[in-house]
Amino acid sequence: MTPLIDRRLTVDGTRRGLLAASLLAAAMWLPVTGLQAAAMQPITGDPVATTGGTLAGTRLSSGVKAYLGIPYAAPPTGERRWRAPEPFAWSGVWNADRKGPACIQVLRPHDINHYFGEEATGEDCLTLNLWAPADARRGDRRPVIVFIYGGGGTIGSSGMANYDGENVARRGAIFVNFNYRVGLLGFMAHPELTREQGGSSGNYGFLDQNLALRWVRDNVAAFGGDPNLVVISGQSFGATSVAAQVTSPMSRGLFRGAVMMSACNLAGGGVPLADAEAVGIDVQRRLAAADLATLRNVPADRLLALQSESQLGRSVSGVRAGPAIDGRFWTATRERALADETSSSVPIVATSNGDDLDALQSPFTKARTVAEFAAAGAAAFGDAAREFLALFPVKSDADVAAAAHAAAAEGGMLASSRRCAELAAANGKPSAYVGLFTRKHPYAAGVRFADQDPATIGAYHTADVPYWFDTMAAYNRFRVTRVPTPWDRELTERMVDALIAFARTGSPSTAAMPWPAWSAREPRYLELGDATVVRRMSTRRMDWLASHPIAPEARRSLGTGARD
Repeated sequence: MTPLIDRRLTVDGTRRGLLAASLLAAAMWLPVTGLQAAAMQPITGDPVATTGGTLAGTRLSSGVKAYLGIPYAAPPTGERRWRAPEPFAWSGVWNADRKGPACIQVLRPHDINHYFGEEATGEDCLTLNLWAPADARRGDRRPVIVFIYGGGGTIGSSGMANYDGENVARRGAIFVNFNYRVGLLGFMAHPELTREQGGSSGNYGFLDQNLALRWVRDNVAAFGGDPNLVVISGQSFGATSVAAQVTSPMSRGLFRGAVMMSACNLAGGGVPLADAEAVGIDVQRRLAAADLATLRNVPADRLLALQSESQLGRSVSGVRAGPAIDGRFWTATRERALADETSSSVPIVATSNGDDLDALQSPFTKARTVAEFAAAGAAAFGDAAREFLALFPVKSDADVAAAAHAAAAEGGMLASSRRCAELAAANGKPSAYVGLFTRKHPYAAGVRFADQDPATIGAYHTADVPYWFDTMAAYNRFRVTRVPTPWDRELTERMVDALIAFARTGSPSTAAMPWPAWSAREPRYLELGDATVVRRMSTRRMDWLASHPIAPEARRSLGTGARD
């Protein structure tokens, strides 16, 4: 039997190989926050040859083949900190039976909604996970779903259980997710870095994503996937990442469709490189670092302590490094990339949730009575409040919640989805499909979380993810928090099938869930809620809201809850 090279992280962040006697001898048990990981189950036909080397995965109890913790890039440590990722290669057979550590970030409280176990974190984190159907073989030409996690650009991990791809693979597609650098390690620019790297710096997280997509293009056929049927998807900052890949000239030809969940943003772009470099200079000053070499030797936890963070119950006012027009990954704003054809010309799906971040920021969703709704309108629009109340009339207190959420969505993420569809149409891009997820999770009676109230929460930011990927069971990993109904299971089936159809055909429309393309003449969207219903946008109201921005002092704070 072929020996395996079992890779482990050493204290200096490099990888080390340990020779195992056989495939069975390499199988191990690992403690994972009180649970035991499954022992490695050999896959007939392994190892699989890839551009980096050969891989052996593990067969899950469902029969799905999982290849976990595949290194798609060299460790971004030492001199590679704040550099573009480099492909990684190995000798021997890589034992790909467990996920890699998350890129370094603050950890999650254990009493929040999105807690799926205590993950290891570190700088050596550039790995990807791939799930393939039980009977997938090279040459099958199966559709491929790639997911990019969110987390505000400072947190998030491909290892989170609600991002697993097993159940998508059970339905016949290949599913891939991966880690990318976040926070200061993922996005910091600096003048010395710019000089070192030929005139650009920053956006390392986006460059990680680009290299992972190139790995998928070059290797997915070996697992039964079709590199011409790859769809990229992402939620929140993951959606921002999808938009970044769509509008980067580096990523043209790497995918045939893009799904942006909460929310689509093909407008705007990163800050100028000089502004991004100023952040790096500020970091250097705060750390009293003499030069770039000193910065590269600073322990990662000290960098982490400097970062601004407003998630996971934290409120840290520090330094924030974000996307920049660096001249390498991005050469212009996103609108310019769409207009001058340096972007990817692919169909898009743009969705958000009925109780998304726009609802949390809206001054209207706090109102419970007609009087409170009118007062919120006056605070938001001043003398124009009368027009607002005519567009969103409420006759009784019972009407307030629906009107408030409509105003939040139509002036928020649904409007962003419409703007994406308009930009795509104006620049001759393929079809755009718009959706609004409004289904409330089927919470178990009496369940409590530190960051949300199941009694009052609606379709919150990220609520749609377990339906797209059929991962609702992940929320019951440590205790029962969800009790799916037959409709939740049916809605999940429809949404997973729509995602796979989009990868296969370029349209998410299926017989079970027709989904029309958006057009200026017929601005339709699909509501995914207690039923799946095609609706028409209230463009008159949306246009009015777009021309009457809410007074900044009337907006509500998002607080410090988990939002990835």
